Amino acid sequence: MTLEMRELTLPAKAKVKIAFSLTAQVNVTDVIAQRKVSKLLLDEVGNLLYGERPSLFVGQRLLWRVPVWLASPRRGPLGQVGSLDVDAQTGEILYTQDLLEEIAERGNALAHRTSPAAG
Repeated sequence: MTLEMRELTLPAKAKVKIAFSLTAQVNVTDVIAQRKVSKLLLDEVGNLLYGERPSLFVGQRLLWRVPVWLASPRRGPLGQVGSLDVDAQTGEILYTQDLLEEIAERGNALAHRTSPAAG
């Protein structure tokens, strides 16, 4: 599990103790979130992108952050090109068409950089 704490300023050499407690209904497992993202990518972007194992993020919503990876049929996984969030309670994938286009562009750029002809 991952807990991200943003905009936290600590003095140098400070001792910290972070205790965290959360009670929430998780209706969507990490595996389901990963599968939902992989299906969305297949349906909306392309068949070389897939969701990897997500991390749990706590904020205004409890989210699974699913890394999006590009793979080549011949060379296997090439690298991460983005991430998509899935609401851990409702299963809703939080995305826009612009975000999917950015992921596709990063995937195309990575595929080009890692192609044998690019080297």
